[in-house]
Amino acid sequence: MSNLILVRHGQSVWNLENRFTGWVDIDLSKNGIQEARKSGELISSLNLNIDFYFTSCLKRSINTLSIIIKILKKDETNIVKAWELNERHYGALTGLNKDEVKKKLGESEIKKFRRSWDISPPPIKRDDINNDLIFSVNNKIPLEKIPLSESLKDTYNRVVPYFEKEIQKHLQKKKNILVIAHGNSLRALSKKIFNISDEKITQLEIPTGNPLLIKFDDNLEVVNYKYLDKKREKAVFFTH
Repeated sequence: MSNLILVRHGQSVWNLENRFTGWVDIDLSKNGIQEARKSGELISSLNLNIDFYFTSCLKRSINTLSIIIKILKKDETNIVKAWELNERHYGALTGLNKDEVKKKLGESEIKKFRRSWDISPPPIKRDDINNDLIFSVNNKIPLEKIPLSESLKDTYNRVVPYFEKEIQKHLQKKKNILVIAHGNSLRALSKKIFNISDEKITQLEIPTGNPLLIKFDDNLEVVNYKYLDKKREKAVFFTH
């Protein structure tokens, strides 16, 4: 038996401002810090020894993990930061207010960009001011690996191969893993783990700061799963 805990970072400043964030390195809001602390307390209550920690390269994810580790009273060892776990790149929508974009483009158009499986927003322009914030934190990534926009399918195609290569091997050895990432990178990973269809995955909501505990058998089949904060849990779809 092995355990995988997935946590979407606590609320970020741009989550609070209702802006498309993507690869921009935005920190936690005050509420996000509290959500991270609550996550740590919930995970601590499991009395589960965690062997490895994975996070993206973005500080809202890194800082969520740091807060959790302090509550668990663990050293910051066995931590892996991977750009492959970064949030989906929102292209030209990056930094824009979601409500304002909805008014400008219409409900159906914005829903297509936000929730479709394989449709990307228009690419971000090279001279967009947000590119400075993207490149500065992701400067160790080969330039050709940094996208100008991504669909959820594109996000899946970097998150899942990384999971299969770097994380799954520890689960096979019955290790317990904590992954702190983002709404869309965790949505992509959940699609893989729970075998969610292209149509159903668009309905999956990942709450901030609410750990999802997934138990696997020796064949890496899901035995059961649960959100640790029952008041804030969301449905997980298994239907093909």
